[in-house]
Amino acid sequence: MNDRIAKLQAYMESLELEAVLITLPKHVFYLTGYASDPHERFLGLLLARGEEPTLVVPALDEEAARGAAKGIGAFATHTDTDDPYAVLKGLLPGGIRRFGLEKTHLTVNRFEQLNEAIGASEYVDVDEPLREMRVVKSEDEIVRLKRAVSLVEEVLRRGLEKVTPGVTEIEIVAELEYQMKKLGSEGPSFSTLVLAGEKSAMPHGTPGLRKIQSGELLLIDMGVFADGYASDITRTFAVGDVDDELKRIYDTVLQANLRAIEATRPGVTYASIDKAARDVIEAAGYGPQFVHRLGHGLGIDIHEFPSIHAGTADLLVAGAVFTVEPGIYVTGLGGVRIEDDVRVTDSGVEVLTSFPKELTVIG
Repeated sequence: MNDRIAKLQAYMESLELEAVLITLPKHVFYLTGYASDPHERFLGLLLARGEEPTLVVPALDEEAARGAAKGIGAFATHTDTDDPYAVLKGLLPGGIRRFGLEKTHLTVNRFEQLNEAIGASEYVDVDEPLREMRVVKSEDEIVRLKRAVSLVEEVLRRGLEKVTPGVTEIEIVAELEYQMKKLGSEGPSFSTLVLAGEKSAMPHGTPGLRKIQSGELLLIDMGVFADGYASDITRTFAVGDVDDELKRIYDTVLQANLRAIEATRPGVTYASIDKAARDVIEAAGYGPQFVHRLGHGLGIDIHEFPSIHAGTADLLVAGAVFTVEPGIYVTGLGGVRIEDDVRVTDSGVEVLTSFPKELTVIG
C-alpha cells in the first residue's frame, strides 16, 4: 500500500466515508503511478472500506495499468460495449450512505450515471485532501521537477539560436516544441508563448505571424512535462539594443523577482511574497501594469494550489514548489516577465531554474 493511498484512506475514516472514487486522471497517476488519458472512456480508482484498492480501466489499457500501477490490490476492466457504472456497482456493497468523489472533475452527466448506479445517500467532495497532499513534494517528485526544469532550459538555449530579425513568433514556437520532443520530454506543459515587441505587453498573448524586429523585447514563456511533472519558465530578451524605458522596466521586474525569492521561507504567508514583489514594482511607478498574481503551485499540473496573490493567507511549508513570475506590461510598448520555479526548504528557498536573468541581447 503506498503512502498516498494510505493517507486518503485515513481521510475516508475521519469522515466516515464508505467508499471514495477518484476519476481525475492526474489524481489516478498521483495515487498509483499509472498515467493515462482515457479520452471518453471511464477510468477510476475505487477505495472501499475494508477492501483492496481497485483500479477500473478500459480493457484496452489493462496491460499498461497492471505494469505501472503501485499499491493496487485489484483491477477491473470494461469494454466499449460495457456500462462502466454497472462494473463499478458490482464492486461495492449495497446501501452506501456516504460516498466520496471529486466534485470539480465529474460532469453532471457522469455524476447522474454514477448516482443511478450507486445511489448513495450523500456525496462528499474529496478535492481538498488531495489538494493539500499535493502541496508538499516528496524527494522523488523534486527529482522529476528538476529534470523537467533542466529539459526546458536546454530547449530555451537551443531555441534562442534560431532567433533573428525577420523570423516569426510561430516559427520560434515550432522550434521550441520540436526541441522539447527531441530532448525527451513528454511535450509542452502548456501552450508555448513567444511574443515580440508590443505583443509582449499581453501576458497571455497568442503567437502568430508577427516578425521579430531589432530594437524590441521578446518574451518566451514555456514549460515541459517530464516523468509526469511540469516545469514553467519565462525569460524576456532584448533583440538588439532597446530603449532606456524598456531597460528600466526590465531592471524593475528583475528586482521584484529577486525580492520575492529572498522573502520565501517556511512560515510566511504567500500574500507576503506577492507583496514583496509588488512593492518594488509600485515604487518604480508601474503598479497598475503588474496585472496578475505573483505565481502558482507547480507539480503534476502546470497550475496547482496554491495561488500566490495578496488574498492567500496560507503559510509556506517546506516542500512546496511554486512559480515566482512578476511582470510589467505597457500597452503599445512591450512587457517583461521573469519567472522562476522555486522550492521551499526547511530554512529558506531553493531556486530550481538557473537560466540567466540579466538582460540578454540576442538576434
